[in-house]
Amino acid sequence: MVSRICIVLALASSHLSAQWINYQPPGTPIKNGKPDLNAPAPRAVGGKPDLTGVWMHDPTSLDEMKRLFGNLADAESGPIGMEITTVHKYGMNALADLKPGESLLSPAGEATFKKRQQERDITNVCHNRYGWPVASLLSEPMKIIQSPKVTMILYEVDNLHRQVFVDGRRFPATFELPARLGYSIGRWEGDTFVIETRGFNEETPIDGMGHPRSEAMHVTERFHRRDFGHLETEITFDDSKYYTRPFTVRIGYTLEADNDIFEMYCDENERDKPHMVTNK
Repeated sequence: MVSRICIVLALASSHLSAQWINYQPPGTPIKNGKPDLNAPAPRAVGGKPDLTGVWMHDPTSLDEMKRLFGNLADAESGPIGMEITTVHKYGMNALADLKPGESLLSPAGEATFKKRQQERDITNVCHNRYGWPVASLLSEPMKIIQSPKVTMILYEVDNLHRQVFVDGRRFPATFELPARLGYSIGRWEGDTFVIETRGFNEETPIDGMGHPRSEAMHVTERFHRRDFGHLETEITFDDSKYYTRPFTVRIGYTLEADNDIFEMYCDENERDKPHMVTNK
């Protein structure tokens, strides 16, 4: 049996502050010498909230991680940037809110989940076996760049990126090239930015435990910037092949007002693999 702690260390990576640390972009509201995260949300051209910024998911408390993952809490003493509390609970398990013994997996989903766990290579400490939403729920932030026709979401993890088109296009009837991050289109519902994503392949799971997704998965995200420094998000997963019903998770993000994302090349100076330990 693979040590649970090793799973966390494989998911997390040391986060290096970006070159532009302590730089405050023009227009940042200041209070008592610091960015005022409770100031009103900025508005973009056209009057919609501007989601642009560097965002880090709100932490899951150590007590909650202990409750959910038991001995994983031992990883809190790990290297700086790899503590268990820098990983969101949904990054570990997207179904973390289910009651003990409850399952949403269909028979096909259960079989695929078990197969993925059996094939897991815990010594692969880099993230290329993961994709989204895991990329936004580890120890590294994400960056949103909003424009009228396309919004970019950049992830520090593995330098991943998503394009969310807001130019009126629709999904094709079929996807010739299903992708790890899928294909995304966006629209505004009042002050909430709604993203729909389809066209996934089955190469990556939706969390660190390995819960699968099929090519039929349809994901709906809702982004609401309630003020300058706080972003509320909601993700609904709908995959009738692998799950018995749709399910939703809600994740808050806080603006890193004086920081930026940095490039990541996981294999450079990688020192974790020789220390990976398994329990027989």
